Amino acid sequence: MPIYRLDDDWLGFPPPERADESGLLAVGGDLRPERLLNAYKAGIFPWFSEEDDLPLWWSPNPRFVLFPPKIKISASMKQVFRNQPFEVTVNRDFVGVLQGCRDTPRKGQTGTWVTDEVITNYNTLFQQGYMHSIEVWQQQQLVGGLYGMILGKCFFGESMFAKVSNASKVGFITLAKNLERLNFDLIDCQVHSEHLESLGAEMITRKKFLSYLPSPPTEQVFDLAANFEKFRP
Repeated sequence: MPIYRLDDDWLGFPPPERADESGLLAVGGDLRPERLLNAYKAGIFPWFSEEDDLPLWWSPNPRFVLFPPKIKISASMKQVFRNQPFEVTVNRDFVGVLQGCRDTPRKGQTGTWVTDEVITNYNTLFQQGYMHSIEVWQQQQLVGGLYGMILGKCFFGESMFAKVSNASKVGFITLAKNLERLNFDLIDCQVHSEHLESLGAEMITRKKFLSYLPSPPTEQVFDLAANFEKFRP
C-alpha cells in the first residue's frame, strides 16, 4: 500500500483502510487543531518521535481498545484504592499531564513526541472542550495521569505517565469505571501494551473499531469533569 503525503493546505485524510500493514497511513501536514480533530473523527492518530522530520499518521489493524465494563481490577489494586493514597481529578492540570508524559522516562524508549507544538495544539483542543486529562495526586504533587479526546461515546487515549507505583493504573481504572457508568463504548488504546492488556484491553479489527465512531462525525463536546465521580471498589 502507498504511504500518502499530506498537503499542508488540505486538512483531510485518505481512508483509514488504506494504511499499510504496520498501520501507517500518511506522513506530513501539521498538528494544527483542525487537522488533529479531523484525524480522530476518522479513527486516525499521530504518533512519531521528535527526531522525525514529519508527523506520522496511523490507523492500525487490529486496534487495541478497552471496553469499559471489561476493566480488570486486581485484588492488590483494590487494596490500593481502599488505602486511598491518591486523589484523582479531571481537567485540573491538562498541560501538567502532557509535560509529565513528555518528561517521565519510559523503559526501552528514548525521546518523546510530546513537543512544545504538541502541547500548544492539544491545549487548544482542551480549551475547546474536546481533550481531557485525568490527574493523579499524592500529597498535592502530580504523580501520574493520562489524557485523550472524547468524540461521541469513545475516549481516544493518547498517553499516560506515572512517577510513583500504581499512579497511572489508578487514573486509568477511575476513568474506565466512570466511562462504564456513562455508557461509553470504548477507550481507544491505539497499539498493544502489556500494561493495558493486564487491565483488560484487547485487539479488535479496524472495521469493528471504526463502527464505533460517531457517524456522521460529531462536533459536540462532552463535559467529563461535570460527570466525573470518585471510584472506590
